Amino acid sequence: MTAPARAEPIDACDVPIIDIAPLRDGTNPTAVGAELAWAATEIGFLYVRNHGVDAGIVERARQVGLDFFRLPEEAKREAATNLAHHGWLKPGSTKVNDGARLDLKESFNWGMELDGDSGLEHDTGPEPANPLLGPNEWPPAMPELKTGVYPYFETASACAEDLLRGFALGAGLEADHFIRHRDRPVSRGSLQYYPPQPGGAEEDQFGVAPHTDFGVLTVLCQDANGGLEIRRRNGEWAAMPPIPDTLVVNIGDLLERWSNRRYRSTVHRVINTSGRERLSLVLAYDPNFETLVDPRAFCADGETPHDEPIACGDYLLWRFRKAFSYRQ
Repeated sequence: MTAPARAEPIDACDVPIIDIAPLRDGTNPTAVGAELAWAATEIGFLYVRNHGVDAGIVERARQVGLDFFRLPEEAKREAATNLAHHGWLKPGSTKVNDGARLDLKESFNWGMELDGDSGLEHDTGPEPANPLLGPNEWPPAMPELKTGVYPYFETASACAEDLLRGFALGAGLEADHFIRHRDRPVSRGSLQYYPPQPGGAEEDQFGVAPHTDFGVLTVLCQDANGGLEIRRRNGEWAAMPPIPDTLVVNIGDLLERWSNRRYRSTVHRVINTSGRERLSLVLAYDPNFETLVDPRAFCADGETPHDEPIACGDYLLWRFRKAFSYRQ
């Protein structure tokens, strides 16, 4: 079978690079909000710089992440994914849409640490109020994984909240519109590991098949190997190359729904043809489980919303059941 059609490099005019410093420091949040709203409406993807995620944090997370995926399978199995969607997912565990093959990637996911200094406790009982807030499955064979990756989760979460303030301002809403309930967020940090795409692979086999992201906002740090591609409105694929000192941000399905489909959740895929192992650092940002995703604030007078309101957590659980084999 032939390989998937090669993507053309992205043009700078297609996906903007937005400096969010004036949003973060308060010197010109309105102007940055307008840029973010344009990118979210027209493309659904953007690069950001001056994002607040330190390069040293990224480098440390990347190194311990690679060390984890190089562990023997038996050691990784000790951190297997639990029902809070925290832990290791082996290769072939994910199917992003009904017609896709199983993805080649493996991943490790974690969420907010609720013990210790947080003052919060895990939900317990046979039917917890928040089934996506549960214990993290840090591998016993590698205790340094937690300290190596958790700072990325914290700083990327702060970046996501800054961006969501901008997306709200760009729509003429109060800055906290999307983040009013965030003391117990169901965000996931994720290490996503892609082996080199094997020679002679089927044409519909991917590191991650074409899909849209489930949640509100994704903050992604690529490595130097590339492989991320987005689908333009004309159906052609465009490569999103790594750009030094930037993060990639994309709109998820929940934010598209929340914005009454004003902001676009864009189809993307990963094909690792570099011949080297590839590791992405991901923050899938979502607010509290009970947050009502209600598109009516984006409706003009007399306009009917495209979608009914839904709780953030209920939507994510529905999508997880469809995508992940361990939940079948």
